[in-house]
Amino acid sequence: MARKNKTADQRRHLGDVAALGCIACRNAGYGESPAEVHHITSGYGTGQERNDYDVIPLCPNHHRQGEDAVHVSPARFTAQHGHELDLLEQTRRELAVYRSSFVGGLL
Repeated sequence: MARKNKTADQRRHLGDVAALGCIACRNAGYGESPAEVHHITSGYGTGQERNDYDVIPLCPNHHRQGEDAVHVSPARFTAQHGHELDLLEQTRRELAVYRSSFVGGLL
């Protein structure tokens, strides 16, 4: 199945989430680190297209490169950083604060 083009709102959302910085690094006390978005896999079956609004910000090390990366060892990632659904809720709260820091909540 071909992926459809993202809407302006989807692109804005993904950019805003990435701008938050890696949630795992921040929670571990490492401070700010550049992030890419991780599409939540919980609740999705194999081959199902992921929702672009169900994403969390992770640095490459926590996303796909490190020994505890979510795509390398999901169990180790969860044990060290928490369940991705809990991190999604945290991301949504932090995103609301991030967006409210702009005049009128508009970017």
